[in-house]
Amino acid sequence: METREVIASGNDLVAMAAVDAGCRFFGGYPITPSSEIMHTISDLLPKVGGVAIQMEDEIGGVAAAVGAAMSGVRALTATSGPGMSLKAENLGLAQMAEVPVVVVDVMRGGPSTGLPTRVSQGDVRQARNPSHGDYRSITLCAGNLEECYTEVVRAFNLADRFMQPVIVLTDETIGHMHGKAVIPTADEVQKGIVPRKTFDGPPEEYLPYGVGPDEPAVLNPMFKGYRYHFTGLHHDAKGFPTEEIETCRKLIQRLEDKVMKHTDELEKNEEFMLDDFNGEEGEILIIAYGSVSLAAKEAIRTLRKEGRKAGLFRPITLWPSPAKRIRHWTDMVKNVLVVELNIRQYTEEVERVSGRLDLEGLYKVNGRAISPYEIVEKVKEVF
Repeated sequence: METREVIASGNDLVAMAAVDAGCRFFGGYPITPSSEIMHTISDLLPKVGGVAIQMEDEIGGVAAAVGAAMSGVRALTATSGPGMSLKAENLGLAQMAEVPVVVVDVMRGGPSTGLPTRVSQGDVRQARNPSHGDYRSITLCAGNLEECYTEVVRAFNLADRFMQPVIVLTDETIGHMHGKAVIPTADEVQKGIVPRKTFDGPPEEYLPYGVGPDEPAVLNPMFKGYRYHFTGLHHDAKGFPTEEIETCRKLIQRLEDKVMKHTDELEKNEEFMLDDFNGEEGEILIIAYGSVSLAAKEAIRTLRKEGRKAGLFRPITLWPSPAKRIRHWTDMVKNVLVVELNIRQYTEEVERVSGRLDLEGLYKVNGRAISPYEIVEKVKEVF
């Protein structure tokens, strides 16, 4: 694969990735610490025939992005925690109508307006269920500068494959981190674009929601001669509202199954220094994600130098969670430490899938990053 080296911030890389992945519309509203995404993409999109609009608020931003995506355009909105709260209703509409849109959430301290300029991972639980109802969220989490680019590219392809919103979590640390990143060339990205599926038969035979029980809707771009209906209500094969019992049941079950029966296409993890693990008594498994994983890796190197066998499991796709791999490692290793910039938001998922209630945790919610030193000291304290 051809690559290039760039010097950029995480937020700038998000904007670059979106444009390279074929995004041609951005709708948003400035909010710390994500604002640079809007600033950068508003410069990039006009050069490729795209449009960036600053709306009156976060609600307008996501509504515009969903509307653009309905027309067939790849669309992005970006925000932080308070904006995610405002976007929830329209994200629910996109889940029900099966509209592919990418949402980047650069996490900061919460709840409410919280700590606007400080780091947090407090939106992990929210990203699992940003809106009410039964559906399955797809949430990716970038852990370094390169992934601010590659995970956004992947998000656009997954959104079109599964026909629903895809959330990419970064955080203030990575969003504002500035350094060298080795990323694919734009040509390489464009070779790998997976367009959404379309119907090319007679218009009278077109049933956008009349698909298999684990398949996403097939929504042809607007203005191409195919007519259908968008609604947030339960709907039939043509998209028109209905309360027919079996139609409603099958619709909601399909929203579940189109994701959960294809998790092999979604799962992505990093396993760092776990190759020599074999279930010995003193092994230490650290579970971390996002920017915290960078500190965890440095801590693991330190622990290894001191003669303690430690390794990292990092979920990159947070939701649906990588249950089988989590279970594999937590079954093998006695000593498990989960490190998060929140209070147990992913620890609870690790407990659920592992069945273990003896996991150790290191949590911080004061807007400051977790240092490698803190992780090393926590390991020495509890193991």
